[in-house]
Amino acid sequence: MSDVKEQVEPEATMSGGKPPERPDPPAMGLVGWLRWAWRQLTSMKTALILLFLLALGAVPGSLIPQIPVDPIKVSDFYDANPELASWYDKFGLFDVYKSVWFSAIYLLLFISLIGCVVPRLQVYLKALRSRPPKPPRNLIRLPGHQQFETDATEAEVLAAARQELRKRRFRVEAYDGALGAERGYLREAGNLLFHFSLILALVGIAWGSLFGYRGTVLVVVGNGFSNAVAQYDDFTPGRAFTPDDLPPFTLTVNSFKATFETQGPQRGAARSFDAGITYQVSPDSPEQSYDLQVNHPLSVDGTKVHLLGHGYAPKVTVRDGKGDIAFSGPSPFLPQDANFSSFGVVKAPDARPEQLGFEGFFLPTAVIDQRGPVSVFPDAVNPALVLTAYYGRPADETGKPQSVYQLDKTKLTQFDDGKGDKLRFQLAPGQSIDLPDGRGSLTFDSYDQWVKLQISHTPGLNLALAGILLAILGLMASLFVHPRRTWVRVRTEDGRTVVEVAGLDRGPERGLGDEIDAISTILKKKREQA
Repeated sequence: MSDVKEQVEPEATMSGGKPPERPDPPAMGLVGWLRWAWRQLTSMKTALILLFLLALGAVPGSLIPQIPVDPIKVSDFYDANPELASWYDKFGLFDVYKSVWFSAIYLLLFISLIGCVVPRLQVYLKALRSRPPKPPRNLIRLPGHQQFETDATEAEVLAAARQELRKRRFRVEAYDGALGAERGYLREAGNLLFHFSLILALVGIAWGSLFGYRGTVLVVVGNGFSNAVAQYDDFTPGRAFTPDDLPPFTLTVNSFKATFETQGPQRGAARSFDAGITYQVSPDSPEQSYDLQVNHPLSVDGTKVHLLGHGYAPKVTVRDGKGDIAFSGPSPFLPQDANFSSFGVVKAPDARPEQLGFEGFFLPTAVIDQRGPVSVFPDAVNPALVLTAYYGRPADETGKPQSVYQLDKTKLTQFDDGKGDKLRFQLAPGQSIDLPDGRGSLTFDSYDQWVKLQISHTPGLNLALAGILLAILGLMASLFVHPRRTWVRVRTEDGRTVVEVAGLDRGPERGLGDEIDAISTILKKKREQA
C-alpha cells in the first residue's frame, strides 16, 4: 500500500491537488532597502511631488505673519490667539523658510534632482560615443519607408545617401551594403540641461537664503543711515548670516523731489522720484554723491539700495502740562491713498504729569467737503494736520516693542472739546493748539519728507538667474529638437540596384514621411544621371 500511495500522490498533485509550496523570496536586507529607497527618491514622480510640496509649503509664509519680517504682528497674533499660536509655533509656521520641514523638503528635492541627472548623464555620454544602430531586418515595417530601383551602382547610391544625410545633420555609420544615421542628440541634452538648471537655481536660492539679508528703513530727509542691524526698521537675515557680514557703508538723504501730473485725466499721477544722497563705502573712504531713483539702485560692495517709496513727516513740538518740551521733531505719516492722505501718530510718553498722544492725518492739499477734510492732490500745495488728542497716566516700561505708526489707546482717554464731543482740530504750518485743562500744547512747525529704502544682499541671485535662463534653453531644446533614425540599404537584383530608405521618430512623428520622400528623391536622381 505504501508503494501505491507514493505513486498516487504525485499524480494527484499534478491533476489538481494542492500545489507545492513556493519558497519564500530572499530577504532584501539593509542594502536592498537602501537601493529601493534611493530609486524611489530619484524618480521623476518623487521630484514632481517634492516640487509641489515646496510650493505648498511656501503658502503659510504668505498668509501667516513671519518673525523675520514683522515680529510685532507675530506678538499681536499670540495675544489674540494664544492656543492657535502655540500650535503654529510648534510647526514652525511663524518662520516657515527656516523650519525643519521646509528645509527637509528643499534638501530632498535637491538630492532627488542630482540622483536623477547623474545616471542619465552617464547614459547620455555613452550614447554619444556609440555608433548609430544597424538597419533592422525588415525596413518595410517602419512608419516611414520607400523602395525603388535605380541604374546607379551601390557605391554611388551609398555615397549620395551619405552626403545627403550629413547635410541634414545626421551622424552616419557605414555597414555592409547599408547606412545607419541618427540625429537629435540635443533633445536629451536639453532634458539634462533643464534638470541641471533646476539644481543650479536651487543652489543659488540656497546660497542667497543662507548668506544674504534684506531690510527696510524709513529715513527722513536730512537724516542719515548706517548699515547696522539696529538701524533697520525690519531686517531678514540668512541662516548663516552674521552682523559682521554687513558692509560698513553710511548714507545721508540730502533731498527728495517728486513730480506729479497737474492736468488732464492723469492728474496726480507720479512722474518722477529723485532722492539726492551722499554715501561713504567705509568710514575712511571719500564721500560720494548719487541720484537714487526707482529701478536705479545704488550698489555698494554687492549690496543694493533701492528706493521703495516716500511720504510726509510733519514736524511738531509737544509741550506737557508743566510747559516742558516732551517731543519735538518729525513724525513719519503713512500714505493711505493716491493723493497721499497720510495717517500717523505723535507720541509723548515722557510728558508730565500725564503722557500725551495724538493721531490723525496729514493732508498735502487739504480741502473740506462732505467727507470732511481730505487731500485732493499728492503734492504739498495746502498742507494741513488734522488730529485728535489723548492723555493718560505715564506708561510703564515693559520692554515690548511698539509700532511707531500706532498709538496704544487701551490706557488713554480722548480729550473732549467741552461741548460733549471729542476734540478734533486742524492746523496749518506755524499754528498751535492748547489742550484742555492746561494739559499741554501742540505746534505744527513745518513738514519734511521721508523715503523708504530697501537694503539687500543676495549673493546667489546671478546664479539663480543663470539657472532659470539655462532651464528655458533646455526646455526649448527638449521641445523643438526631433530625435530620428534613418537607414538606407542597397542590394542588386537582376542587374538592377534596389534601394530601401526608412526612418523612425524617437518621439512624436513630425514630418518623417516628408523627409523620407526628400531623401528618396535625391537618390532617384542618380538613376536619371546614370
